[in-house]
Amino acid sequence: MNISSLMPAFVFEQWNLVPGYIQDLLIITLQIVFISICVILAVAFTTYFERKVIGYMQGRLGPNRVGPKGLGQPFADVIKLLIKEVVVPSKSNRFLFVIAPLLSLVPALATWAVIPLTDGFVIADINAGLLYVLALTSVGVYGVLLAGWSTNSKYAFLGAMRSAAQIVAYEIAMGFALVGVLMAGGSLNLGEIIASQSGGFSNWFIIPLFPLFVVYFVSGVAETNRAPFDVAEGESEIVAGFHVEYSGVAFAVFFLAEYANIILIAALTSIFFLAGWSSPFEGWTILGSESFLREPSFFWLALKICFFIFVFFWIRATFPRYRYDQIMRLGWKIFIPVTIVWIAVEGLMAWMKVGPWAI
Repeated sequence: MNISSLMPAFVFEQWNLVPGYIQDLLIITLQIVFISICVILAVAFTTYFERKVIGYMQGRLGPNRVGPKGLGQPFADVIKLLIKEVVVPSKSNRFLFVIAPLLSLVPALATWAVIPLTDGFVIADINAGLLYVLALTSVGVYGVLLAGWSTNSKYAFLGAMRSAAQIVAYEIAMGFALVGVLMAGGSLNLGEIIASQSGGFSNWFIIPLFPLFVVYFVSGVAETNRAPFDVAEGESEIVAGFHVEYSGVAFAVFFLAEYANIILIAALTSIFFLAGWSSPFEGWTILGSESFLREPSFFWLALKICFFIFVFFWIRATFPRYRYDQIMRLGWKIFIPVTIVWIAVEGLMAWMKVGPWAI
């Protein structure tokens, strides 16, 4: 980031007097704050978008009272949750009870450190970015387990066990799917994975890795406990799942983590299979050499993220909740074998020099 272009001349003169490591620390801190605020605001309007989309699909109006077109509804919900009392069960482990929601939210926000938003903007451009993503997306299960265990409630504990088993099952399938992406991209760096898909839609990994794309996205829906995989919140069976004893801002943090993970899964799917910020018309000379439609930009990444978020809501409005045994069978007996078989197919494609491995 060229900090000089964002500062007045007299401020830049003083900025040059600051030691280099302090400058780097301040720049990274500003980037982290900027990304965190953007994700939190995106979560707020994602809840509004969900209620409007599902309302339209079901012939309802959705939010329409607070603010123009109901746009103030997310902020009204936040204020309501902030002023509600946080009740801590008397026989719970108070420290773990408080820390559990943060263990669900922090990994969802920290993962954005390695996600490239444009060709020149990423907080940490590390070579092991894919491993970093896998590590942090796996940490969220600890928040679920601690939330269910620390409350000293059998209902919450049962919900936590069900949710943890589901997350672990689909985490393995997602990991195998990303092995296929690693084989095709030839790098653990997310920016290089996007660069390996440059050249337009025909070079995107969604074409040769379509089965892995389906497995990854559906596993993402299951891992975020979204319908039709929301058995962890099966109200008719276990009241409300692992967060049954949470209220006020503590519950709001779990709510925030769920929607932050939805946006994260949409972003990662866009990067791994749809080339992130790259344009689908990159190789189309018919559009002219100066057409903005051919240029890679954050617009394309945002458009792809919004599409996958819409698909999350579309799935919720379409499918009934699955039985728990059906969910586990899908994860263990279908998705994991499919990913293993397709990894073998990828090895054959690499040997034959076709698809991403063509010379």
